[in-house]
Order: sequence, then C-alpha cells, then structure tokens
Amino acid sequence: MSRQRQPATQKLLPLRLHGGSRKGAGRKPKNGKAGVGHRERPVLASRFPAHVTMKLQQGLPRLRSKSEYTALRAAFLAACDRNGFRLTHYAVLNDHLHFLVEARDRATLSRGLQGLAIRIARALNRLWRRRGKVFADRYHDRILKTPREVRNALRYVLGNGKKHAAEGREVRVPQAIDTFTSAPWFDGFREPMTVRGIAAIPRPVTDAHTWLLTIGWRRHGKLSVHDLPATA
Repeated sequence: MSRQRQPATQKLLPLRLHGGSRKGAGRKPKNGKAGVGHRERPVLASRFPAHVTMKLQQGLPRLRSKSEYTALRAAFLAACDRNGFRLTHYAVLNDHLHFLVEARDRATLSRGLQGLAIRIARALNRLWRRRGKVFADRYHDRILKTPREVRNALRYVLGNGKKHAAEGREVRVPQAIDTFTSAPWFDGFREPMTVRGIAAIPRPVTDAHTWLLTIGWRRHGKLSVHDLPATA
C-alpha cells in the first residue's frame, strides 16, 4: 500500500516589526535631558491666567545683564497686549524666563507666546550677532485656577531671582526687589516701594483683566518684598 502524503505544515515564526511599545523606543531627549512633553495641552478658559516658563539653549550668554535686559524689555513691550493675549508679569533669570499671562483661549495663548518667543529670539540674536535657535524646547505652562495659586505664582515669579541668590546660584539681587522682573511696576507689595529712574522706562507689561490676577489673589494678603518663594 502506498503511503499517504501528510500535508505540509507551515511553522509560525515571530514577526519582528519596527516601532510599537518597546524598551528604549521614542524620541531621545536633547543633551540627555527630557524636555516638555508633546501631549495635548489642557483647555484654557479666559478667566484663568497661566504661568509660563521658557528655557534657553545651553551655551548662550546670560540674560541678566544690561544689554540683554534692554533687548528683552523691548520685545516684551511689543508683544505684551496683542489680539487677546496679555503679558502681565515676568522674571528674567540667567537661562530662562517666567511669565504670567492671560489669553482668550488656548489658541490665543499659543499664538501670543509664539509671537513673543519670535520677538525675543530676534532681539537676542541681533544683539549677539548670531543666527539660530534661542529656546531649548517648547514652553511649559500651568493654568492657575484659584486665588491661592495665583498669589503663589506671583510670589514665585517676582521672587525667583532672590531665591536663586539666596541659594548661591550665580544671581545677584542687591535691591529689596528684583529689577530684572516686573516688580518695579507691581502694586501688590505691602511695603511702599519706589525704584529710581523707573519713570523713564516704558512699562513692558500690560494690565491684567482676569478677576484672579486683579482682585482674587489679594484675598490672601498682599506680598512682602521679603518673601522668598517655595520650590515650584
């Protein structure tokens, strides 16, 4: 009798594909440090201000010097109140910037910050006689929804330089307030404060419109020039 031929069976081999979830996958951080995530940003309502941080590329000159600060103030002044976007407070550190801003919605905030960043980059590159990228990554923002959060953010932004100085982080603040911030134009300190020569400098910020940044935060008391912010 002839043997019946057995049907051939095909062996299944593991299929290896590029991509997918695996160890080490994904975009690598720049300079070994993770940047701001690219997840969808939360919706912004017009009644809420936001705290924004922009960090510079490594290796650039420090921002806390007379020429750099003059260029920055001109950029702030040009972009502080445009098409529903308002820059109300700021702090200039050696390698990053803090802003308290208001906007009609998320799209308005994005456009306003993009315009601000472009003006800053152009002003600094012109001063430094260079071309190329100025900011290291996307901006980071945090929406502020309560009077307490807004007061803490004001204290953090206006006092951040003094905090760095107290920690010995190559920042000097010899005055009672940090003049590399919008503090000279701030009316929310308990102590009376006058900065010599401030009248001759165009105010580089605009008035806040939100209840939280105008009235709400004051429910927890005005700030003191002696306050040092807690770690963010």
